[in-house]
Amino acid sequence: MNSREEILKQWQTREAEVRAKLAAPGVASMDDLKAGTGMEFLQRIWDGELPSVPIGETMDFVPVEGEPGRIVFQGTPGKQHYNPLGSVHGGYFCTLLDSAVGCAVHSVLPQGVGYTTLELKVNLIRALTAKTGTVRAEGKVIQVGNRVGIAEGRIVDVDGKIYAHATTTCLVFPLP
Repeated sequence: MNSREEILKQWQTREAEVRAKLAAPGVASMDDLKAGTGMEFLQRIWDGELPSVPIGETMDFVPVEGEPGRIVFQGTPGKQHYNPLGSVHGGYFCTLLDSAVGCAVHSVLPQGVGYTTLELKVNLIRALTAKTGTVRAEGKVIQVGNRVGIAEGRIVDVDGKIYAHATTTCLVFPLP
């Protein structure tokens, strides 16, 4: 079994590799969105062929793993994410999880199909602080049909401790 230090080093190395490839933040065009499957679109962002996602820069997290039906984002919460009570704001949890579960749904969509989040249910289990260190949000598809996509996700630290879990319901629709 890998030690905590080994896992953290692997996570940090992977994050550095991803960040080195990302383009500047921006918004992809509808033509770019419609040019391939959901997974192909996400891969083009991660390969730096399309702009990186502005919210990732704002919240300081990036995608580190992805395959159809499973997407993982990673970030290191810090004091810039704090609420007035001295812990990471719930919005950080929600944004990180919404990205993971929404992209998990997106990753299985065929060409010409999009999605939007209809519902996001998040349970915060324990506080994140600047001392927590690097965390990952893993989103996994439960079911995606012609109209609705459902996924679940969780935030964990390098020790596997769970900080939050979520479910999402997404509207699936043909792109205009």
